[in-house]
Amino acid sequence: MGDVPVRVDARSLGILHEAYHKMRGGLARDRYDLYDYVRATAAKLAPFDSFYVALLHGANRVRFPYGYEGAVFDDPTSHTYGPSGQTAWLVKHRQTYRFAYDNGAVLNAGMSFGDTRRRSADAVTVPMFRTEPGSRDVLFGMVSMHSYTAGAFDDNAVRSFEWLTGLLARVLTREKEDTEAFLLLLPGGGVSRTLTSDHVIEYMAARLSEIHGIARRMVEEAGEGAGGDGGGLLGPDEIVRLCEQTQTELMEMALWADQGPEQRFLSLTEVEQRVAVLLVNGLGNQELATETGRSPNTVKAHLKNIYRKYGMTTREQVAEDVRRHLAR
Repeated sequence: MGDVPVRVDARSLGILHEAYHKMRGGLARDRYDLYDYVRATAAKLAPFDSFYVALLHGANRVRFPYGYEGAVFDDPTSHTYGPSGQTAWLVKHRQTYRFAYDNGAVLNAGMSFGDTRRRSADAVTVPMFRTEPGSRDVLFGMVSMHSYTAGAFDDNAVRSFEWLTGLLARVLTREKEDTEAFLLLLPGGGVSRTLTSDHVIEYMAARLSEIHGIARRMVEEAGEGAGGDGGGLLGPDEIVRLCEQTQTELMEMALWADQGPEQRFLSLTEVEQRVAVLLVNGLGNQELATETGRSPNTVKAHLKNIYRKYGMTTREQVAEDVRRHLAR
């Protein structure tokens, strides 16, 4: 996606050219449709058996909001990753992982994906990066294609997957930046916001209302008998798609809901983190000074820094936020 020309064949170039205009033009307004389009485009570049999008969360978690095994949607999930496996490899090496590098050793050392009864014979996993001021590009996710056929992905397919994944990363980054810019327009702009249970409940109520409406129309049509043509309603297909969209979007909402407390805690220095954890136990300034081996004035300075970084004004607010992080 940089200034270096992409070396792919003419057919792949045409596919990627179309994807660029559709994705940059706002083809999909929700994540599920966007991921669905990327999967369909990738399938034109090279056939595969499994596909997933994963997003890193905090220091050691990864969420899978969208995945397919064959033609079947795979339920979103999340897990904590260790020092071995594909996610850890990508974090360390910051480059595309190919099955051919180690005959799948890294791939098989991590969490299984898709049909766990079978092992992939070829795989390509491409990292997603975004640029943040004052730091090198941040790895925030990955897109992975797997095949049960050996040698399924040649160099042309890999370069095409890399370009497509880079485009997805830019679209997601732009969406994130647009959201942050909009938040600055709200009262108290610039202060971190937390996705609450009310937001999730409102979202679920709206989605269930849609599904309920489709189901009700199906019942009504069934009651009318076979005399009509059904009005062209998709019925079950609509319900399946709405359920898949809801699953994907809830996984994304969970990332927004959970990442705030962890990001705020990780923004503290080691000493400030210790003070913040002690706040959960309700310690006063003198007790904090005793526990940390600092003077009361130094403790006050630490508390001031913590309030500033958290965008909060009381120790009770900070303690509750830290409690949420520790309980995740």
